[in-house]
Amino acid sequence: MTITLKVSDNTKEKMIEHFEDKKRIKTPAYAVFQADEEDTVVTLYESGKAVFQGVSADIDANMWKETERHLNPNKKLEMTNSENKDKKDKKEVKVDPKIYNATSIGSDEVGTGDYFGPIVVTSAYVKKEDIAFLEKLGVKDSKKLTDDKIKEIVPKVIERITYSSSILSNKEYNERYSAENNMNKLKAVLHNNVLGNLVKKNLPYDYIIVDEFAKPFVYYNYLKGSNDVVRGITFLTKGEDKSLSVACASIISRYIFIKEFEKLGNSLGIIIPKGAGTLVDEVGANIVKKYGFDKLKEIAKLSFKNTEKIRNIIEKQ
Repeated sequence: MTITLKVSDNTKEKMIEHFEDKKRIKTPAYAVFQADEEDTVVTLYESGKAVFQGVSADIDANMWKETERHLNPNKKLEMTNSENKDKKDKKEVKVDPKIYNATSIGSDEVGTGDYFGPIVVTSAYVKKEDIAFLEKLGVKDSKKLTDDKIKEIVPKVIERITYSSSILSNKEYNERYSAENNMNKLKAVLHNNVLGNLVKKNLPYDYIIVDEFAKPFVYYNYLKGSNDVVRGITFLTKGEDKSLSVACASIISRYIFIKEFEKLGNSLGIIIPKGAGTLVDEVGANIVKKYGFDKLKEIAKLSFKNTEKIRNIIEKQ
């Protein structure tokens, strides 16, 4: 996956600082630097073009997108994804009409890439008769909709769609997280819970669909020891594009996440950035200075690398 983001000078400065210790020795022509960020190779060019390549390119690109948006709120974002251009990749996301036009229960989550804000998982029940209504509203993957658009359409969706949501606060996340109880295992348990809530209602459906974040055998292995495991699931990559029930689950989760995020910012009296970029580190350090480090245990995912970066900022001050 290759994602390109045009960044302004102030964002370039943030990126140069962030990747200082991660730079590769060799730099491509006209590039300020090339660096490694986990599974992503990041190249920043003098023109302001930032290129993210690799398995987690979308996660890293979205983090810097939020930084660019925060620092330059009046500037139009310029971001392209190779998956939207490559014909082969388009074939991979080809929609199966049998699934798309079926009555289904789908689930999806948000918040797993955000240092602040909870993890929200939702399952949504979409009947065949709902499809035209949802299409007219413009329902699709939450990552493709602005927060304002989600706030506009989700209230209309939840008036008609049966759904179940679960919110895992960061306090609970920190209490549960461990090497054995990693992010994907926590997600699997949450997905199973919300799917189970709808299955118990005895709603007629053709498919149960989960936006795939782990191979099926791994997913079910995460649920060993859980009661009432929901089975017969169809796992789909890019599920939000292939099933409106997953797309509904995605935007409802995002809607709840936005509301919780706004509550958090209001309670702290600070504008909280999304994602896990350098701006998050700076805001996190300000929160620690104002409320103490223990505050992060309540509002942040301590397993993220941001925690150590925040400690370093505090120590240098």
